[in-house]
Amino acid sequence: MKRLLLVLVIAGVVGGDFRLRAAARNQDKTQGVQESQSERDARMAWWRDARFGMFIHWGLYAVPAGDYNGKRTKEIGEWIMSWANIPRAQYEQFAPRFDPEKFDAAEWVRTAKDAGMKYIVITSKHHDGFSMFDSAVTRYDIVDATPFKKDPMRALADECKRQGLKFAFYYSIMDWHHPSQYVDAPDKDPTAGNGQTKMREGKKPEYVEYMKAQLKELVTKYDPAVLWFDGEWVDWWTEEDGQDLYNYVRSLKPGILINNRVGKGRKGMEGLNKSDRVYAGDFGTPEQQIPASGLPGVDWESCMTMNDTWGFKSYDDNWKSSERLIRNLVDIVSKGGNYLLNVGPTAEGLIPAPSVERLGAIGQWMKVNSEAIYGTTASPFTTQLTWGRATRKGNTVYLHVFEWPSDATLKVPSLGAKPASASLLGGESNLKIDTDADGFTIKLPTAPVNPIASVIKVQLS
Repeated sequence: MKRLLLVLVIAGVVGGDFRLRAAARNQDKTQGVQESQSERDARMAWWRDARFGMFIHWGLYAVPAGDYNGKRTKEIGEWIMSWANIPRAQYEQFAPRFDPEKFDAAEWVRTAKDAGMKYIVITSKHHDGFSMFDSAVTRYDIVDATPFKKDPMRALADECKRQGLKFAFYYSIMDWHHPSQYVDAPDKDPTAGNGQTKMREGKKPEYVEYMKAQLKELVTKYDPAVLWFDGEWVDWWTEEDGQDLYNYVRSLKPGILINNRVGKGRKGMEGLNKSDRVYAGDFGTPEQQIPASGLPGVDWESCMTMNDTWGFKSYDDNWKSSERLIRNLVDIVSKGGNYLLNVGPTAEGLIPAPSVERLGAIGQWMKVNSEAIYGTTASPFTTQLTWGRATRKGNTVYLHVFEWPSDATLKVPSLGAKPASASLLGGESNLKIDTDADGFTIKLPTAPVNPIASVIKVQLS
């Protein structure tokens, strides 16, 4: 099979312009065969059209649910092996207690689909090293080590195919369970979790071989559309390692998408790449934040939680409102990005009710307004709109109004083309338009269709 390889700079922005072709021309020869722009566009097409996906953090950490020996913390749930300093052998004891009998793959996928999500990314192996799929290269997995004895990843992959969603995997490069790695930090057990693991001398090739064997299983058995890496910040992982892993995964499935956390390019939680060289990965990964402005030509995806944790934590009730989540979606898409919104299922296999409720509210909004999200590009306006956001699809501009004008007259900056018509999605058509030198105004009804975000569809001449 011909090996294809694309490595791009996610944040090479110069004066708002992304120099993709220039980056490709300057590509380091170690990166492999260069992919043409048309080939890349074809590979990225479904992801750019989707705009909205579900992140799922699910693993053994759902058993303690943020509580270890009576100790609770504000730290995130899936990092309990680190912040509670749990030795490897003790953490393994959560496996016999993990029996998600209420897990229903069809219900999970239906919940995502009804919310308007187009793809699902789920943790196949988080930092704790536990495999949530049936792996032949370890017995530390959900089939061999838990009373559940079934493969939920198989069920989810099949169900996504049945219901028409793309299925994808998260995979951690850092591994707190693998014997190649250990902790060397004050007051920390050497076999516990930690933000920085050390690699035992001479053991890195063995671990990379282990990872590649698992990744081959994931790609060949479940056919994921995306591999979403994490944990790449450890000192022993290099950009060259990332390029090799990117190349390897693309050799297994040339059309797969891979995030920029496969290598060392991203700038922390900002998620976009440094601009000093070409780095591995197809898209940037801002975490718990949204870039301040649009990034033309840059593929990026903001991953965000509904409360404060990724993995389930029983006492985290700091839920974001449906209004904030819907406006986050609009804000992200208006800047040219995707929104990957997280749920953290329980050890029983249930998506928490507050998450389901909020996804339902998003779904109701999407039923009316999804055409202003799917397949759209960033706002055509050079500055942020004071009353909301905008998305674009060819000669159609969608105005997402957060703050309904008290005089029912919406002032819109010039678009460089004359507006031919305006209508409210889910509301009145043939809204009156008046143009002037600064732009145009649209006469609106006195009340919005939706107080969170009402969408006006403007057709340009």
